[in-house]
Amino acid sequence: MELPSFKNIIEAHHLIKEYIHRTPVLTSSAINNIIGSEIFFKCENLQKTGAFKFRGACNAVFSLTEEEAIRGVGTHSSGNHAAALALAARIRGIEAHIVMPSNSPEIKKKAVAGYGGIITYCEPTLQARESTLRNIAEKTGIVVVHPYNNPKVIAGQGTAAKELLEEIPHIDLVMCPVGGGGLLSGTALSVKAISPLSRVIAGEPSGADDAFRSFRAGFIIPSVQPKTIADGLLTSLGEINYAIISQNVDDIITVSEESIIKAMRLVWERMKLIIEPSSAVPLAALLENKETFRNLRIGIILSGGNVDLGNLPF
Repeated sequence: MELPSFKNIIEAHHLIKEYIHRTPVLTSSAINNIIGSEIFFKCENLQKTGAFKFRGACNAVFSLTEEEAIRGVGTHSSGNHAAALALAARIRGIEAHIVMPSNSPEIKKKAVAGYGGIITYCEPTLQARESTLRNIAEKTGIVVVHPYNNPKVIAGQGTAAKELLEEIPHIDLVMCPVGGGGLLSGTALSVKAISPLSRVIAGEPSGADDAFRSFRAGFIIPSVQPKTIADGLLTSLGEINYAIISQNVDDIITVSEESIIKAMRLVWERMKLIIEPSSAVPLAALLENKETFRNLRIGIILSGGNVDLGNLPF
């Protein structure tokens, strides 16, 4: 399969710009002082459906031909991609079948239902998710939109970094979290095209460090029994994502659960922004490595803000 390029990100941006929010880039002098750097937060927690995932879902849904669209779309997702695909499908006027693990956060179940997604619950294993979706696809003929291992999805996710660099030039480093790699691969394509001298570094929980290990090994090492509060980062890297990441990403840094919670709380308290644990992972990497990143201009993509307010870690 041909890998997506920055040209595809430009095309995606043109296609989806009337449906997405162009999210704000915010700063915090208090956090700058703590880290010792100038940080620009791209607030995808303020995106429709509360996460960057709406960009990729929109591009995938609105890229479908009329013949494809009439069949509807489907995916398996623990939450953010599910909600994003459900809303994108509703805007286009087609059905979205969503397979969700039974242990998905309540806020994410409610969001998917609220956006009109047709939910089928399954056991919380990747095998159950994939087999359930496969059965639905065989019965209904839906177009399956993978949460991250999909060129259209990757191109859509890359529009967040494109907007960030259009607004804030001369950035030394762009950071985002990594789970399946949709956001990271799209971000890397945009950064290396617009600002080739800028570095791209991802943060990953040490309890779910398959991307970190894959990046160093030179091949995909699947995620096995990951354990982290960052529920959006539990999946293994996709093949397309890994191919882009291995060529365009400078490093992946792992962080502790304690640092993730500390970073999450810091953004809540100092910026008055609701972010989910996955979003806090890049800032956690800065908190753990202040000397390495001192005096740099750093862009961070705050990936989402869908957190269960009845189950906060602080």
